[in-house]
Amino acid sequence: MATPLTSPPSIEDSIPPGIRLAGAWSWRLLALSAAIAVFIFLIMQLRLIVIPLLIAVLISALLLPIVSFLSRHRWPRGLAVAVAMVGSIAVIGGLITLAAMQISRGSAGLSDRLAASIASLKDFLLTSPLQLTEEQLNSYVQDIFKALQSDSAIFVSGALSVGSSLGHLVTGLLLTLFSLLFILIDGKGIWSWIVRIFPRRARPAIDGAGRAGWVTLGNFVKVQILVATIDAIGIGAGAALLGVPMAIPIAVLVFLGSFIPIVGAVATGAVAIVIALLFNGPIIAVIMLGVVLLVQQIEGHVLQPLIMGTAVKVHPLAVVLVVAAGSLLAGIPGALFAVPIAAVLNVMTNYISSGRWRSESPSAGLVPGSPLWQTVPSRPGFRRTMEE
Repeated sequence: MATPLTSPPSIEDSIPPGIRLAGAWSWRLLALSAAIAVFIFLIMQLRLIVIPLLIAVLISALLLPIVSFLSRHRWPRGLAVAVAMVGSIAVIGGLITLAAMQISRGSAGLSDRLAASIASLKDFLLTSPLQLTEEQLNSYVQDIFKALQSDSAIFVSGALSVGSSLGHLVTGLLLTLFSLLFILIDGKGIWSWIVRIFPRRARPAIDGAGRAGWVTLGNFVKVQILVATIDAIGIGAGAALLGVPMAIPIAVLVFLGSFIPIVGAVATGAVAIVIALLFNGPIIAVIMLGVVLLVQQIEGHVLQPLIMGTAVKVHPLAVVLVVAAGSLLAGIPGALFAVPIAAVLNVMTNYISSGRWRSESPSAGLVPGSPLWQTVPSRPGFRRTMEE
């Protein structure tokens, strides 16, 4: 009796299961990476719109509780928004004005100090073990001037682009103010419109995740202001006690720089050390370095783990890596927005994957009769579609 012929194994059967699984994961990861790359490219191309909008969202997370507090005490909504916005602009303008006044007063003898510092540096190099001669130093200085002259076209093009940069700055400032105004006035309506973009079955998860992310963003802004204030007071007070000039501008600079977690305070603290070296000499600069390191240790080992870690739930190592990646992709704006974006995405992802939205009230905020439901337009057939 003849044995039945068996068909040869197919290609799929000849590939080990591990390779098939790796291949399936690979093309999906490549497709996901391509989508993320296109999304980041579009954001970078639209950065003049995206950056002001993100700044407005951050500021609104800080000002919205103030507006809500005033509204609960029977203030008109428009008046509460106006008071919050004007008050914040007055505080920021006051800090900048105070820093500018201190800089104008402290820069009176800056040229003399620079000349003295250059002369002392020259004397140090001449008497150092490097055994440099004055002719060599003069030759190095001439080479630097020649390099600057050869690259003068870069400076000319930069000067010509100042007008364009100033126009972009003014446009971005106006866009930030308008976005902030509308978010404070009708933030719930804007969010309800965003939720309605998604399929009806996904709206409960999207709405709950967005609300959880908004709470995290508000916690981040509040905690970051607290951390920045502590850094500014610590470094500014140290500079004032050591007699370093322009202590108030240093404190303001540290406060603004601390909004970039970990990295910002280090960079602005380096400015304080350079000013101390320039005006007070190396001994005071070394003590100022110790003050900056002490403040950074308090921030890194006390404030960040206990306060920021609890509010944002992002590991300090992840903070450093995210800030580095953001700065590489988008410079200072990327470093500024990296941590809040990562924290919000982390909370939203955990909320959706946990499935808590299934046990909560369906599409909280979009239930007919709720406050957010009142923001839905009452055009004929619109609410009926939402109720289906």
